[in-house]
Amino acid sequence: MLKFGKAVVKSRFVILIAAVLLLIPTVIGYVNTRVNYDILSYLPKDIDTMKGEDMLLKDFGTGAYSFVVVEGMDNKGLKKTADSISDIPHVKKVLWYGSVMDMNIPKEALPEKAYKFIHNADSKSDLMIILFDQGMAEDGTMKALNTMNRTLSKQCFVSGMASVINDTANLSEREVPIYVIIAVVLCLIVLMVTLDSAFVPLLFLISIGMAVIYNLGTNFIQGQISYVTQALAAVLQLGVTMDYSIFLWHSYEEQLKAYPDDRNNAMAHAISKTFLSIAGSSTTTIAGFIALCFMSFRIGLDLGVVMAKGVLFGLVSCVTILPSLILVFDPIVKKTNHKVIMPDLGRIADWVVRHCYVFFVIFLALVVPAFYGQAHTKVYYDLAGKLPDSMRSKQANQKMDKEFKMGATSIIIADSSLPAEKSDKMINDIKKLKGIKMAVSKDSLTGPMVPSDVIPDTVREEIDNGKKQLMIVTSEYATATSKVNRQCTQIEKIIKRYDKDAMLIGEAPCTKDLVRITNSDFNRVNAVSIIIVFFIILISFKSISIPFILVAVIEFAIYINMAIPYYTGTTLPFIASIVIGTIQLGSTVDYAILMTNRYKTNRYNGLEKKAAITDALHGSITSIIASALTFFGATFGVALYSDIDMISSLCNLMARGALISMAVVIFLLPSMFMIFDRVIIHTSAGFRKKNA
Repeated sequence: MLKFGKAVVKSRFVILIAAVLLLIPTVIGYVNTRVNYDILSYLPKDIDTMKGEDMLLKDFGTGAYSFVVVEGMDNKGLKKTADSISDIPHVKKVLWYGSVMDMNIPKEALPEKAYKFIHNADSKSDLMIILFDQGMAEDGTMKALNTMNRTLSKQCFVSGMASVINDTANLSEREVPIYVIIAVVLCLIVLMVTLDSAFVPLLFLISIGMAVIYNLGTNFIQGQISYVTQALAAVLQLGVTMDYSIFLWHSYEEQLKAYPDDRNNAMAHAISKTFLSIAGSSTTTIAGFIALCFMSFRIGLDLGVVMAKGVLFGLVSCVTILPSLILVFDPIVKKTNHKVIMPDLGRIADWVVRHCYVFFVIFLALVVPAFYGQAHTKVYYDLAGKLPDSMRSKQANQKMDKEFKMGATSIIIADSSLPAEKSDKMINDIKKLKGIKMAVSKDSLTGPMVPSDVIPDTVREEIDNGKKQLMIVTSEYATATSKVNRQCTQIEKIIKRYDKDAMLIGEAPCTKDLVRITNSDFNRVNAVSIIIVFFIILISFKSISIPFILVAVIEFAIYINMAIPYYTGTTLPFIASIVIGTIQLGSTVDYAILMTNRYKTNRYNGLEKKAAITDALHGSITSIIASALTFFGATFGVALYSDIDMISSLCNLMARGALISMAVVIFLLPSMFMIFDRVIIHTSAGFRKKNA
């Protein structure tokens, strides 16, 4: 690797020119990478709800629908509103009373439930259904909703999942640039305090910033990324790869002592030593992100690939771009050197080791409550309920609930040739279920006072294409509740009795599938990440005992992190409970590996157990704290700022997890080494000299 280091030093100007030029295509790629704001679209494509959504778009030309609550308008105003919505591009159809019945026929002529479905006499409000010709998160639907929000009067409230996704998109687009600024500023403060140079932290951020742009720009190859990935990628990459820059700088300073008059040679040796160190360190981080790719819920694949790629870009940037920057700006680096502001915390190493058995007892006392708490932390699946109250979609959903007692609305796709008798019987069976507000089919749209041929053909075409027909079911229960999930299961059983190919689709059935799939994903992803990291450590240390100890220590930190929400009564977004374990394990096990390497070297060099462990802690504590504080700084500010609860919760967990892992490694890992030292040296290679 020394040859590689010398080549980098020699070609530093070429490397920087190439690095800047590569920003051009990657920035173009970033700008042209589509962001997907529909979380439910990442469900497996082979389940009924997803196949049904595709069928709805392909066979009926309807990709999404929204509800509009219109308050205090007469029929003339309603018609004008409906016509103006119809003129908006990508609005396929506006369904309201006037599009189904002749305006001369009073609304009271409708069946009672149908009448109450579209009109609230007490609040003088009416309901319209808007059908779009593209999917919920497609660009055309988003543009149509933005136009509706701009042009409709204040008496109109656009609700539904498509509207929620649109508000999430607009909010995310405003916030994401602020996330990066906050993360950069807080990381800069941490680096200023923990390093001995005022200028080098800026070079760190330039180097990592380039790696972030390369990563985001190459996402164009994937076609699109989720908004969760877009929001977290830069912040997370900054947090997990900053270690590499810190390691290079410390290594460079050490080599300067050996080569005080030859900075180029010192940097070449620093690159050589750092590359070997961070290559092993990055492997566990990449492994954590790769584990996410084993999720059935494909957002794990999305986040896992992007972040694994980001770590690789960070690694390459650290050993090529950063050394080049440091050497090119060497005069400024020298002038801005200063004493490290952070006190030398290595002095507490002896105290920690002397009290190792106390910390081990504390560990034993906390294991059970930590395990119990993380197992009972509550999660939510309501993608709309946690939006800020200022969002128009949330206000509209509240109007729907208050004025129409409208919970989840689902669609049944059934065979068009289903006899009217069977169709009516199926609908009647569904109506008997507890919590059903209304269920209608093409055969039950009209009441006894209105003949079926009054319904316009254009409306009939929306619900029957000759092969398949659509039926609508509305529930009193909200999406993502246990009640509506049970209700969806009951409806599915009923429709399958009458038509084995019938499908129940919509937000509520999709969310029910989301609950089922992510519950199994949680166990799978955690198991895969632990197994992969375990074997990486086993191979790296050639030890049977070390992997058990290191994984146990970090898993304990994860359990504490995940147990805190249970004891504070906090409910987490479902995605947080799945991915945080793998992210925290992959990103912070490096702290434990760093200390273990020094402990191994000390034991190999003949130091006694206590002296070896004390020196290992003393020599690694500053790097561990600097690393953890950088990760904390990159995520904590975003957690405080973000109005998107999914992003805020994930960043909060990562920030807290970094500090907990830091504390556990500093105080518990030396205790584990003290207690299991005899086991370690007899089950591991390289802890004793051959002649010892």
